[in-house]
Amino acid sequence: MQIGPHQLDNNLFVAPMAGVSDLIYRKLCRAWGAGYSISEMVSAKEDLWHTKKSSIRRNHKDESSPRAVQIVGSEPEQLAKAARFNVDNGADIIDINMGCPAKKVCKVLAGSALLADEDLVKRILEAVVEEVDVPVTLKIRTGTDENNRNGVRIAKIAEDSGIQCLTVHGRTRACRFKGEAEYETIRKIKQSVNIPVVANGDINSPEKAKKVLAITNADAIMLGRAAQGQPWLFRAIDHYLKFNKKVLPPSSEEVRTVILTHLQELYSFYGKESGVRIARKHIGWYYDHLTDMQQYKKSVLTIEEADTQLNTVRKQLQNIKIKMEIVA
Repeated sequence: MQIGPHQLDNNLFVAPMAGVSDLIYRKLCRAWGAGYSISEMVSAKEDLWHTKKSSIRRNHKDESSPRAVQIVGSEPEQLAKAARFNVDNGADIIDINMGCPAKKVCKVLAGSALLADEDLVKRILEAVVEEVDVPVTLKIRTGTDENNRNGVRIAKIAEDSGIQCLTVHGRTRACRFKGEAEYETIRKIKQSVNIPVVANGDINSPEKAKKVLAITNADAIMLGRAAQGQPWLFRAIDHYLKFNKKVLPPSSEEVRTVILTHLQELYSFYGKESGVRIARKHIGWYYDHLTDMQQYKKSVLTIEEADTQLNTVRKQLQNIKIKMEIVA
């Protein structure tokens, strides 16, 4: 799998999830088998570039190349300027968000709301591609709603505009994250263009990964929510795709080390006060994938102090068991 001049380790992508895919999480997923990751979306508005949130999202310290930054906005010139700013600050690849269905994004006609205006899509893509000398990629959905799946037309516009890789989430904007992802539109998109296509949506096991690749003939797959709390899913999928065999899940000791190290890195990255709050969701996801750990979630997620949170989790993880049926 290659994006422009960048040869990737494999065809497994970490989704750019707001509030999740920070530097710590991206590096963790890469360590467990992901071949590529993209930052949380960064606003194209210049007055937001230097806010604390944007600065954290643009942090690529010690991250393996290629370093990809996703930008979100609705004005061609603004997005082009944001792309240049991020390239000047270390981005190897620029990804444009036209897939986010969040109301706060769509109400300003950004994210997946852009799919309804194909002329604006074209102007945005051409402006960004023209502005930077690094690969520009795009993430979309299959369309605005089930009666307007215009993903094929958008894909052709993207290819003609110079986009070098296209990720497609198998739902429309109207679907948000409800129902099941459909892959037929992704298959049609792959057939219609010559650039790499990445399939995204409901890929939660090695078997599902192989099935989606077979259905869509996509060049790669992107994992989002399924990897939350089990970054080792990337290793399991990578092994299965290469050898058609299941790999053993990580040992209890490996899982304990991953979780405790993750918490400590969050405290260091965000500061203890913010790190405790951000760690809560990750603890919850980890516990969901461990046998008999859900009973502890309520108590541990109310802890306010970093050392107490860490020590409590350490104690609770003494006798953990991994759910074999989830990590194949």
